[in-house]
Amino acid sequence: MNYRRLGNTGLKVSEISLGAWVTFGGQIKDNTAQNLVRTAFEHGVNFFDCADAYENGAAERVLADAIKDIPRSELVISSKVFFPTMQGPNGRGLSRKHITDSIARTLKNLELDYIDIYYCHRFDPDTPIEETLRTMNDLIHRGQILYWGTSEWTPAQITEAHGLARQYGLIPPVVDQPQYSLIHRKRVEEQLMPVTKHLGIGLTTFSPLASGVLTGKYNNGIPEDSRAALSGFEWMKGRLSDDALEPVRAFTAYADELGIAPGQLAVAWILRRDEISSVITGATKLSQLESNLKAEEYAGKLSEDILTRLDTLFSITDR
Repeated sequence: MNYRRLGNTGLKVSEISLGAWVTFGGQIKDNTAQNLVRTAFEHGVNFFDCADAYENGAAERVLADAIKDIPRSELVISSKVFFPTMQGPNGRGLSRKHITDSIARTLKNLELDYIDIYYCHRFDPDTPIEETLRTMNDLIHRGQILYWGTSEWTPAQITEAHGLARQYGLIPPVVDQPQYSLIHRKRVEEQLMPVTKHLGIGLTTFSPLASGVLTGKYNNGIPEDSRAALSGFEWMKGRLSDDALEPVRAFTAYADELGIAPGQLAVAWILRRDEISSVITGATKLSQLESNLKAEEYAGKLSEDILTRLDTLFSITDR
């Protein structure tokens, strides 16, 4: 496993990481999640991503059980705050109140004294950004978190947060977590990367396989055990039309021609970029995890011809 710095910080994270969205506490059994975490760690993965909103805290509790026997100093654990996790008008957002209550709950769920990275899961238009900045700064000084970042914020919002932090002598965000894949690339490549690179902010990208679409599993319909078949994921069906799947089918055929699993090619395509600190992958079974981990073998072997072909299949001008 290769390790990369989290932006301009000294923290090193595995370039392939394991996330808990949908799977932990939900789609898979707890013992499967624990096996995935331990197997990932044995293969060099040190970064595990979670959020308080995943299964209303259950994902954090499952992750806690999975990491119990792993030395804390060898782990990089992240979680997030924003979405509703408590009752009442203050049960969501990025106010000092909600963040303070949420970090206490997250640490209890994870059975940890601190987490390494705390993301603001979305931007909160109802809270002054300075209030959020000062609260994150306080959490760092209290030792509850080591670094903080953003997720799915706009480049303008990230720039404002970074500038205000420098103006007031506060610790700025050091990482952003956007969705990024061959299918979803325009916003990240044209708008986000120039800003984060200039500010020294790392990127830990999620959904590299576009919720499994880039593996080819949906090329001939929706499998019963797939994410798109789950309740609450009806939105995925809109992405599985014949028109949307046409480039995916060509992509999977091209991957077969190269002798690479489509999912491995999709992850390797992301890893080729220096702006990326880590690609957050998901898995419901060990075979998926092991396939994803092999992607780093191909990251440095993607020729210009291959990259040009992928650009042709998934044009940045359209996404």
